[in-house]
Amino acid sequence: MKFSYNPSMCPPEQYLALALAAEELGFNSMAFPDSLCYPEHSSANYPYNGDGSRDFLKDMPFVEPLVTIPFLAGQTKRLRFNTSVYKLAVRQPLVVAKQLATLAALCGDRFDFGVGISPWPEDFEGCHVPWEARGERLNDQIKIIRGLLTGEFFSYTGKQLSIASMQLCPSPKTPIPILIGGHSDAALKRAARLGDGWIGAGASTEEYGVLISKLNEFRKQYQRDHLPFVIHVSSADAYSTSGQDALANLGVNECHIAFRNAYDGTPDTLSTEQKIDQMHKFATKVIKS
Repeated sequence: MKFSYNPSMCPPEQYLALALAAEELGFNSMAFPDSLCYPEHSSANYPYNGDGSRDFLKDMPFVEPLVTIPFLAGQTKRLRFNTSVYKLAVRQPLVVAKQLATLAALCGDRFDFGVGISPWPEDFEGCHVPWEARGERLNDQIKIIRGLLTGEFFSYTGKQLSIASMQLCPSPKTPIPILIGGHSDAALKRAARLGDGWIGAGASTEEYGVLISKLNEFRKQYQRDHLPFVIHVSSADAYSTSGQDALANLGVNECHIAFRNAYDGTPDTLSTEQKIDQMHKFATKVIKS
C-alpha cells in the first residue's frame, strides 16, 4: 500500500515544511483538494459529508493546486503530487493542458491529475461556464487535455467543446495519469471509460466495496479492464493495518492520510512541528514497519 499525505487545507506557510517531511518519511505523494471560492449563498448541498452542510468550508484556506505544486516540486526530489480533486469542469481545457505540460516539465513527471465536477453552480456562474451538460463538458475536457499532452498536433470535436488542430510544447515525457473522482454511477462510468484511475472522496471499507465493484463492472463493460488502473481513497479504515489490508483486498493502491478531518469543522490549531510529529509517528508505525 502507498500513502498520500493530505495536509487538510493547512495555513499556506506550512506547505513547504510538510512536503519536505512527507518526502523524508516515505509518503509516496502529497494530495491537494481544490476550491475556487466560497459562495455566500448556494442552491446546492455538499455531497460528501452526510448532512449536506457547507459551513465548514467558510474561511478554509484552499491554495490553487497548479500554482502550489510546482513550487513544492522544485524543493523535493522524489515526492509525487496529486489533485484530489481538481474542479476541471469550470476551467478552460487548453489553459489547463498548458499548465499541466509546464508542471510536468518542472517536476519531472511526478504528478497525478485527479479531476471532477464542482458541486457548486456558483463556480460555473463565476467562471461563465454553463451548469447544464457539465458532465458532457468534463468528458470533452478530459479527451482534449489527454490529446494535447501527447505533444502531437491534435484536434477534437465533441458534444460540448471543440478545438482546431494545435500542438503544445513542451509535453510530458510520460503521460500524466488522469484519475477521476466522484461516487455517482455517472462518475464511476466516467472513470471506467476515460480514466487511468479513480479517487474516492471518503467512505467506509464496506461502502468502497460496493463502489469498486461497480467500477470494475463498468470497466469490463467498456472493455478496459485489462488496462493499468489505480485506486486512491480516503478512509478512516486506512489508519490500521487490518483496515489497510481490507482496502488492499478491494484493489486500493494508495490511501490518502490526513490527521485532521477538515470537513467536520475541526479548527486547525497545530503547529508545523506538531503536524510533522504526527506524520513521523504514522511513518514509523505503518510506512516503515
